[in-house]
Amino acid sequence: MKPAEFDQFADEYYEQHRTNIAITGESPEFFAEYKVKILSQLAAARSPEPNRILDFGSGIGNSIAYFHQHMPGSQLSCADVSRRSLELAQQRFPDLAHQIVIGDRRIPADDGTFDILFSACVFHHIPHDEHIDWLRELLRVARPGALLVVFEHNPLNPLTVRAVNTCAFDENARLLSARSLKARYRRAGWHQPRARYHLFFPHALAALRPLETYLSRIPFGAQYSVAATKPG
Repeated sequence: MKPAEFDQFADEYYEQHRTNIAITGESPEFFAEYKVKILSQLAAARSPEPNRILDFGSGIGNSIAYFHQHMPGSQLSCADVSRRSLELAQQRFPDLAHQIVIGDRRIPADDGTFDILFSACVFHHIPHDEHIDWLRELLRVARPGALLVVFEHNPLNPLTVRAVNTCAFDENARLLSARSLKARYRRAGWHQPRARYHLFFPHALAALRPLETYLSRIPFGAQYSVAATKPG
């Protein structure tokens, strides 16, 4: 999807997303928060100190409030190709994040800027032959030892595939497996990528969600994450 297409969907993104995931019984807020909570747990295991965070493909800012809730004191930068999405994020959460417009296949930030890099269901919108280039660009703006966590839809989960196939702003999307993403991490230079699977139970079975920690290696969750660090 090109910047103009993201701009086109920006104003209606929230409502379309809410409608598309209604089958799960959850809201967009639930899905945004669960990712940031997992990221905060991974980050805390490495360092309790506040971090400089990059949200790559941040959209209309659905994660901003949860970064401030679960990772207080951190400095958040939101980066996206869609200027309209960033404008809406700023309107929704004034002054809670620095806005960065991505252009010319480059993130406008200095080398080694960020301690934590995060991306929530963005790479299936990026042409697959560009994935390694973008992972290398994320490596460039990461400091040595920085953590990268990318969340994606799991193409092995039929409900996920159905949701993507019926979503207007996923019309040009192409899902990728955790195995493929891990291989691309390695080729881009990231160290020891590890995949975890998430979201095994819908809202009706939410009482079972504490078990998901023990299911994270089973490749049938609705989404997955791949985490790795920058060498050095």
